[in-house]
Amino acid sequence: MTAICGSCTAPPWPGRSRSERVCGLGRLPEAVQRRALDEGERGRAWLAALPQILERLESLWRLESVHILDGGSEAVAIAVTLPGARPAVLKIAPPWADLLGAERRVLEAAGGVGFAELYAVDEAAHALLLERLGTRLDLLGWTPEAQMDALCEALMAVWRAPVPSGGLMDGAEKARRLGRFIAETAQALGAPLSPAVLARADEYAADRALAHDPARAVLAHGDAHPANALQAPDGGGFKFIDPDGLLIEPAYDLGVIMREWPEVLLEGGDPLAAGRARCARLAARTGVDAEAIWRWGYLETVSTGLLCCKLDVFDWREMFQVAEAWTAD
Repeated sequence: MTAICGSCTAPPWPGRSRSERVCGLGRLPEAVQRRALDEGERGRAWLAALPQILERLESLWRLESVHILDGGSEAVAIAVTLPGARPAVLKIAPPWADLLGAERRVLEAAGGVGFAELYAVDEAAHALLLERLGTRLDLLGWTPEAQMDALCEALMAVWRAPVPSGGLMDGAEKARRLGRFIAETAQALGAPLSPAVLARADEYAADRALAHDPARAVLAHGDAHPANALQAPDGGGFKFIDPDGLLIEPAYDLGVIMREWPEVLLEGGDPLAAGRARCARLAARTGVDAEAIWRWGYLETVSTGLLCCKLDVFDWREMFQVAEAWTAD
């Protein structure tokens, strides 16, 4: 498997030995590698070109690369320092990702409020230079309940942020895309979920598409899980990275939280009751409609489980178990 490490098939950095330069940054996250290899030849070409892309950006922005950050699923995030030892993060996305689309517009509109501040953009490399935040929420050792509370507080600030002009996917289209992805991916994987789960997902996708109301839509992060929430440098809560950027009801972001920690939902023996209790907690913390949260949470659990099954990463088996249990509701 291609990686920025001693066993990689990519060429060494010009003028430096592979052990000095490439290995020193560490391995690419497994999910990034799998996602790229799933793209076929263009994915392999991008992986092989990463050393040269980074070399050019280091020269352009006078960066010193430190190490590859864990947790990426599509783009590569690298801890870097700017002149004067100022910490930053360099994010390099593959050409097929939307890094310079919705994510860039969201970060530019937010101006560092609720999200990492955007310092610079290189369109040719599909790269962003960003504020480096603190520790990820999922690495602080907090209970799932405490993490959910922190995410709710951070999201309520995001939902008040200005909506960037032009081009964000709305709630109706997001629901339709989730419905299509679930149906098509389940078929391609040989129907790993029961017909009842797929029927419920189709029902909920149609429901949330019809429920979209532009007058009630907000700027949503779109993937607000704990690994995307990092401590703000001033200690004032958390700021988000990696926004998908949606114009949608707030319940969608809370639906993403519903899919997290599936093992916790399973450990008590009644994942349906545990899921409903989680949903009620999120609704109470934010004032958002609980049934809307539940339906987006169902769609996110099923779709994310299918994606992880396809890539064979993370806890997709537990997500499938949760989805089957929730279908009994």
